[in-house]
Amino acid sequence: MEGKIFEARLDAQSQGDEHIGARLREIRNLAGITQADLAARLNISQGVVSRVEGRKDILVSTLRDYLAALGATLRIDAQFSDAAALVTSMRETSFQFDAVDENQLLLPIIGETPYPLRRDVVFSIKPEYCEAIIEGRKTIELRRRFPVTAPVGATAFIYATSPTRALLGLAEIGEVHCRTPRDIWDRFSDRACIARENFDRYFEGVDSGVAIELKHARRLRRPLDLSELRERFSFEPPQSYLYATPKMREALQYECSQIPH
Repeated sequence: MEGKIFEARLDAQSQGDEHIGARLREIRNLAGITQADLAARLNISQGVVSRVEGRKDILVSTLRDYLAALGATLRIDAQFSDAAALVTSMRETSFQFDAVDENQLLLPIIGETPYPLRRDVVFSIKPEYCEAIIEGRKTIELRRRFPVTAPVGATAFIYATSPTRALLGLAEIGEVHCRTPRDIWDRFSDRACIARENFDRYFEGVDSGVAIELKHARRLRRPLDLSELRERFSFEPPQSYLYATPKMREALQYECSQIPH
């Protein structure tokens, strides 16, 4: 369990009944550790552990030590919606953040390793462009916004929009370039497979855009249509992109493993 991050959330229905101490007790029980064992690890009395698990508010230092004794790492994030001016301003800085999707970002508040090194992405792309990517003719995907901190080597899952509405393939994310639309066209138009008229319409009204390099594109063993994606992963197609959930990434390893590199 060393290095594992525990995340405890309260939903709207349970907020009035449960508190952070009760959630810590649940985590301890799931870990198979008694109050006496935990007290010994923390070098405190069992009574102190019991009082911590009965509290509705806990000092961050106490919470960190409690979880560390379970082999866990405390992580606290602040999540901002698109309505926050910080979402726009943070994208122009080198401050480390993580994007939930194109309209939300998370900022690390507490935690030495706030985010995993790999974040796989699902792109919504028109069917004709999907085929061009999978066939290797289109190696640049364009976005008005995309985190320039996206890790090289992450997987881009290719979801085809209407009328196809299915996950068709995947590719490896290479470098991410944030430039003016003019620079993007001059440097990447031959790899983006887009007409100038459509390019200008897409980037109309913005001062900068993003060109995402895609490598080693390949087709999934079989298409996964929207109904299956919804049933298996509670998936809803993003307008632009979203991060693949751990459950989705793990399940798709099977589909991907069937494809020869």
